[in-house]
Amino acid sequence: MRTLLFKSLFALLLLANAAFAADPLPSWNDTGAKKAIEAFVENVTKDGSPDFVPVAERIATFDNDGTLWSEQPLYFEYIFALDRLRALAPQHPEWKTEQPFAAALNGDLKGALAGGEPAVARILAVTHAGMTPEEFDQIVRDWIANARHPKTGRLYTEMVYQPMLELLTYLRANGFKTFIVSGGEIEFIRAWSEQIYGVPPEQVVGSSVKTKFELRGDQPVLTRLPQIDFVSDNAGKPVAISSHIGRRPIAAFGNSDGDLQMLQWTTAGRGARFALLVHHTDSAREWAYDRRSPIGRLDKALDAAQAKGWTVVDMKNDWKVIYPYEMK
Repeated sequence: MRTLLFKSLFALLLLANAAFAADPLPSWNDTGAKKAIEAFVENVTKDGSPDFVPVAERIATFDNDGTLWSEQPLYFEYIFALDRLRALAPQHPEWKTEQPFAAALNGDLKGALAGGEPAVARILAVTHAGMTPEEFDQIVRDWIANARHPKTGRLYTEMVYQPMLELLTYLRANGFKTFIVSGGEIEFIRAWSEQIYGVPPEQVVGSSVKTKFELRGDQPVLTRLPQIDFVSDNAGKPVAISSHIGRRPIAAFGNSDGDLQMLQWTTAGRGARFALLVHHTDSAREWAYDRRSPIGRLDKALDAAQAKGWTVVDMKNDWKVIYPYEMK
């Protein structure tokens, strides 16, 4: 019986491998976007190709929000921050009258966001600090395991894009090292990126809060401070890539104007280069938005893609499914 079970499992594994080899991107329709990806990968990995790239140089960077998982109606990390703000509020009675905290605690998101990036930064600073990285990691893990999206009722980690999960796997199977380069806080993403994307924490690049070393008794610890250290968005993304990775990517994937400079810098390098934008066009299965959206605005980057010939994914027409749970 045990031998029969082993043979059955082995046969299923062979079938799965054969299916992957036949079509490593099964959730993608056979359109121009899929063909462009496959052509690029074949071009840079085939021995003898004039554009062959050694394995060590096969670096691919991915934005997170709106590229690997959804970002509407609000960036998921900001929803985490609002939940965290409510949890901390009893310890901070001054927040009842201090903006943007008062508006956020009263459910007035428009008022909380009225102060722009400085207001968002204040909320993120107070909700992401005052603890060790290990303590913050556990807080994020607890939240991500239980919090649910206000519209779909799904766990946030269920709202990752199945076609992009396949793309990550496909690239890694072809010798690429895949990095997340996000405007989100680096430790927030590191808490779950390996489990969900297969991207280990050392391959996550993001914004950060200031951190200090101190001794508690004879114990050395790091403490996260309520101050923004670096913002890995817009022009900050190429800077962060250079600092953290040390190699210019040969492929970059994004969805918004916040990714424009990363795609520009990637494609400016020598040899074969690839840039892709995820265009949110499916109002039925996800959301449809671009040039005027306050979240994930795709305007200047869309113009650049059209001018430079970058690949643009039309979610409605290029993807068979959006989320993994649609396949069950």
